[in-house]
Amino acid sequence: MNNIFIPKEIIIGFQNRNGTYTGKLAYVIYKDENGKLRKEQSWNSWRDKNIEPLIYKNTPMSGFVLNKKIGGYNTGWNHRQTYVRIYDSRGFEFEITVENLLYILENTSSIKGKGLEGEFVYGWDGKDLILIPISSPDYKEITEFNKILHNKQIIKAKDLIIGATYRTKQNQTFIYIGKFDYYSLYGKKCTGKYHWFYNVERDDFEQFRSVLNKLISIIDSDCHENYADIFHKMEGSYFYSPIDESKNEYIEYSLEEFKEKMKDDKTCWGIEFYANREKVRIYSDGRIKYLKGRSTLYTYGYREEKYNNLEELYNKIRPQYLNTYLLNGRLYREGK
Repeated sequence: MNNIFIPKEIIIGFQNRNGTYTGKLAYVIYKDENGKLRKEQSWNSWRDKNIEPLIYKNTPMSGFVLNKKIGGYNTGWNHRQTYVRIYDSRGFEFEITVENLLYILENTSSIKGKGLEGEFVYGWDGKDLILIPISSPDYKEITEFNKILHNKQIIKAKDLIIGATYRTKQNQTFIYIGKFDYYSLYGKKCTGKYHWFYNVERDDFEQFRSVLNKLISIIDSDCHENYADIFHKMEGSYFYSPIDESKNEYIEYSLEEFKEKMKDDKTCWGIEFYANREKVRIYSDGRIKYLKGRSTLYTYGYREEKYNNLEELYNKIRPQYLNTYLLNGRLYREGK
């Protein structure tokens, strides 16, 4: 929840609606950190343009009251997600998700006749409006993240430090590795130099041709203690170093290894091997399919034979597995 955006202002459009305290239902939107009005098109198409929109500062305030549940039905193609209506004491009513309500009730109370206890601010989790109790343990971290976001610190490519740790606009932690070639299409095509980062939360790599509007702050300018390990992991990616088929290594199974491998074919779907560097699929029911030039998933056009026992088949085809290597010499996949 710590990548929630808290705008400085909220903009409210209205529709006349029965079942609300004031006879009007609100659609609340906001401007992002760059001043862009989010969800403007859907907001304009939804609101009654005869009712003047309102703009308020998004500062902590109290006086929110639960009204009722809306939606939660499914009639064929027409599905309406469940929402809960909340009354804002400034005179309008809006909707939040049930998940948001549960989060609110985990961190504060709803008092009959008085409403939700404590102060709240409006925030957005992606496209969803949420009401955030300032008493929640997440609020401090959310506001610290938003303070950095609103400061609009610009980190350019020339400012990047190898091994330094950065905060992204999505409140993720990135470690900068450097600028290297990036190979797409399973390591077949070089698309040029990209900035490589290690995403700490995802334990994966992300690459950008430009870092403009990607990073909002530097967390630590010192080289991360795990930088060498991260770099080593990156070297094993085919996005960094392409697969080099000239390094393909076909290794013969021993008879014992082959028999043990075939025990995995309990449902007779077959197990893939190589024979004379060509793919074959061997089935425990006494069949072998030669798949030269064919996908192992779509085996039409194959040549099929029968075999009597595994030892006889082993001596005939000498089954192999394939080890695949990257251009830099790193083992990419062991086929055993």
